[in-house]
Amino acid sequence: MKITSLGTLPITEVSHNPTIKKQMMIGFDELRPLAQFSRAVFPPGEYAPGHSHSDMAEVFFVESGNGVININGTDHTLGAGDCVTVEIGEKHELRNDSSDENLVVIYFGVFMS
Repeated sequence: MKITSLGTLPITEVSHNPTIKKQMMIGFDELRPLAQFSRAVFPPGEYAPGHSHSDMAEVFFVESGNGVININGTDHTLGAGDCVTVEIGEKHELRNDSSDENLVVIYFGVFMS
């Protein structure tokens, strides 16, 4: 058993953009096939640059704010309560286009191979 609380978790940088901060509730390889389970805060104007994964699908849930996820060259507008699944190999970029509000995303990856 493992119990975590956002109030006690360290705040670290997201590898794709150190301005975006995350709290990892379940770390890499703690619970295979789950890659990680985290909460990230994207300040206004920040983004995680486009990338893809060869072995992992990702799920993003918008806790608050608004943003855009680009998947394979197509923009999709996101708001609080929206959930997106990104399949293996899909190039994706998540960004906060807002000028005054954080985009808060809960996300996890699942190893598929």
